[in-house]
Amino acid sequence: MTNEQIEKFVLQKYLDKSAVTINFKARQSIKGLFIKTADYAELKSKNLWRIVNGASIEEYNKSKDVNLARIFNGVEITRLGIA
Repeated sequence: MTNEQIEKFVLQKYLDKSAVTINFKARQSIKGLFIKTADYAELKSKNLWRIVNGASIEEYNKSKDVNLARIFNGVEITRLGIA
């Protein structure tokens, strides 16, 4: 997916708020939370996204620790959906 497609989806109401289902080309789908950090604009311009995995979302909501997130390439994302 392009960075415009991903941003349009997550800015609707999912950025830092709700988990989404993320499908990838070469790996299993995950439930994750897109987060906005200080480098959000730079990463977005490169189609890279910080995503907290479903197992760590509760801990992230309590601590806001960005180290719980991983960076994913938007090119590998095939579909986004409501979790």
